[in-house]
Amino acid sequence: MTIPRRRFLAATCALGIAAPFSPARAASDYPSRPIELIVPVAAGGGTDLVGRAFAESVKKYLPQQPMVVTNKPGASGAIGTAELINAKPDGYKLGIIICELTIIPNLGITKHTASDLRPIARLNADPAAITVRADAPWQTVDEFLADARRRKDPIAIGNAGVGSIWHMAAAALGDKTGISFNHVPFLGAAPAAVALLGGHVDALTVSPGEVAQHVAAGKMRTLAVMAEQRVGSALFEKVPTLKERGVDLSVQVWRGLGAPKALPQELADLWAEVARKAADDAVFRDALLKANLGWAYADGPSFQAAIDKDRAFYKDLVPKLNIPKA
Repeated sequence: MTIPRRRFLAATCALGIAAPFSPARAASDYPSRPIELIVPVAAGGGTDLVGRAFAESVKKYLPQQPMVVTNKPGASGAIGTAELINAKPDGYKLGIIICELTIIPNLGITKHTASDLRPIARLNADPAAITVRADAPWQTVDEFLADARRRKDPIAIGNAGVGSIWHMAAAALGDKTGISFNHVPFLGAAPAAVALLGGHVDALTVSPGEVAQHVAAGKMRTLAVMAEQRVGSALFEKVPTLKERGVDLSVQVWRGLGAPKALPQELADLWAEVARKAADDAVFRDALLKANLGWAYADGPSFQAAIDKDRAFYKDLVPKLNIPKA
């Protein structure tokens, strides 16, 4: 005898047996409970701000249930990303995916790669910047690099963890200039900035937005950005690019919305539309502008193309940096 689907589901629930996951059924009553957004870094940095601003903007376009941000820092984003990869593909656990996903597989930090996730939309992109304390002896990036070459003990540069984009930025700077730096890892850009303020490191290679409040307060000074062109905001418009100072190097971070690879197409389409609207909303745009973070929305296919380009770039770059594998 064939048991009707509704009776079968009721029976399995009554017996404590998990009913098989049904994409069609999941989409039909979605969302019926809060949605978790994993942010794979510590609270307070640029990635965290992007995630929280996005979650706030989503309220307008998916008002049935809240999106709750959960920080899962560690291993340059690998811990939070692994949780996202292994999550049930029912749309109740999404995540902010970061460019480290294209870097850390080359360092042996993780076995998972960008192919293990489904990119939904890119939300933000920013260049790396060299920032020091306001009372540091270097007024320009030329002075900073010249002093770094002369020093017996290397300049200590804080980053967001081994294999993080900001570690790559400093390591690539060393590779381009032939200068050795002491790379000091933290659980994110925010803790690294605190360490700089406390005098525990000499410089940072994080995004302009992640030091903006300290630059505005006169506590830090940004010497250069690793970009093709200068940052447009008034706070950083006078900061030169490294290319202007004779160092041909561009390194940028990107952050976007990702989901487990097996997310049903109906839910992927729904989130693609929600992400497009939420990213274009004034709530999200204004939050990024206020924090000096770059708005850089791209749809799923365009985001995938950018990911593929970075995967090829770091696959070639990382072996040149002689970074010990985990």
